Amino acid sequence: MDVIRIVSIIIIAFVLDFIIGEPQNPFHPIRIVGHGIALGIRIYASFKPKRSVTKFFAGMVLSLVIIFLSYGLTWLIVHGFYALNDWLGLFIEAIICYFLIAPKGMKTESMKVYYSLKSGDIESARKNLSYLVSRDTKNLNAPEIIKATVETTSENLTDGVISPLLFILIGGAPLGMAYRAVNTLDSVIGYRNDDFEYFGKFAARLDDVINFIPARLSALLMILGSIIVRTDTKAALRIYLRDRRNHKSPNSAQTESVCAGALGISLGGGSYYKGILVHHPLIGDPIQEPTLEHIRSSNRLMYGTTILAIVIIVIGCFLFSLLSKGCIYV
Repeated sequence: MDVIRIVSIIIIAFVLDFIIGEPQNPFHPIRIVGHGIALGIRIYASFKPKRSVTKFFAGMVLSLVIIFLSYGLTWLIVHGFYALNDWLGLFIEAIICYFLIAPKGMKTESMKVYYSLKSGDIESARKNLSYLVSRDTKNLNAPEIIKATVETTSENLTDGVISPLLFILIGGAPLGMAYRAVNTLDSVIGYRNDDFEYFGKFAARLDDVINFIPARLSALLMILGSIIVRTDTKAALRIYLRDRRNHKSPNSAQTESVCAGALGISLGGGSYYKGILVHHPLIGDPIQEPTLEHIRSSNRLMYGTTILAIVIIVIGCFLFSLLSKGCIYV
């Protein structure tokens, strides 16, 4: 993919997301992927497999089918429009990529929690938070709600922004869609419970693998982003180096540790999932008590990091283009 096209696609996608935000309609590509996964789950459940190996194999087959269909169908759509007209193809590819990144949606949903708490409606805040996290929210107090909101905002920087951008950069909309298919599979079946312990294991491990490098790049970008939004960069780097492995997931604590240090709060700790208490290592130091302003600060840090990533991608693409054309000598 030539440089001008990929840069144009990324910029258009980001601008559309910034202006419009997350589109809510039944034709959203991720919703279609979700329907495909739901169909696969129903087929799997109808066979009622008993052996763990069979469950794992079924989950692997479903995951591969969803990923390859997501890539293949997107490739056919994009290249079909490019065959008609280059500008039309670019526009359609940019629209698809717009569906794949979600900084505005992340901010909007977290601010729903913010405004509920600000108005004193803690029940509404718990409900809005439940749409963002898998943990139980019905008994959380205000500081716990704030911490959970900051955690999901910082963690989802990788899944919702940096990883999609990187895969779009490498392989355009088709590879970006394949990535989001993996991410959606993990969010739907990648749980350690009676239903998905073995069935979702392949999806969960694949998500860990493909996000391994992007998560670390996201953390480094977030440290630089903390300079832009004027949070505590020194603490962000210190807590990152100390706590970046303080999570059962190999990737989640990467950005959570940076955010915790930058904002001066402690994240992690015990949470309930379907009534079961699960202990997570603490991330960061409790220099400050969680306040509403920390939700806003986490959003500024997320957006600052997103803009920085896009600027670096654009500059890097043009430098690569100049180098490949022999305009710059090294």
